[in-house]
Amino acid sequence: MFERFAAEDAEWKPVSTPIIVASAIFYGLFLLYAATNRDGFLFIDNANLAVHEGGHALFGWFGYKIGIMGGTLLQWLVPFLLAAYFFYHRQLSGFVFCTFFFFENFLYTATYMADARAEALPLVSLGDSDYVEHDWNTMFGWWGLLGRDTQVAGFVRFLGWVGMMSVVAWLSYKYYSDRQNAVAEKI
Repeated sequence: MFERFAAEDAEWKPVSTPIIVASAIFYGLFLLYAATNRDGFLFIDNANLAVHEGGHALFGWFGYKIGIMGGTLLQWLVPFLLAAYFFYHRQLSGFVFCTFFFFENFLYTATYMADARAEALPLVSLGDSDYVEHDWNTMFGWWGLLGRDTQVAGFVRFLGWVGMMSVVAWLSYKYYSDRQNAVAEKI
């Protein structure tokens, strides 16, 4: 499988200029929206929440602890696996989109992590509403990190921002370098 990426035919499929321009506008507006959002919950987080809750149900089959962690695991795993699919098929726009939203999930997770001690966020559950548990309060408690919830959350948020901006910068670089190479080949 990995030999495919070393071969010359492993080049990314070309992306048109209108798609790049639309992508730049979309990512720029989304980053501006995320940067100016003050409540820590973006519109895309409704989808993230649904996947998160599904993760508890899916991974809960493997035991209590993995069930608690399963929400965040699936929330991160879905865009990661979709990005891997597009990477394998060398579809640049799909890879960048899924990777961007993989890192956007870090913002959502960081908001939830930062609330571990305060437990002020409204919690959602697929099960009995009388028994709702704050995932990150529980996990940080296991790991002895509850007193550092906001510090860990700040680092995860930082990783999310760096990841989102890096993937957009890489898309721009990739498009520009491909255009330069195409011009050089014509000469």
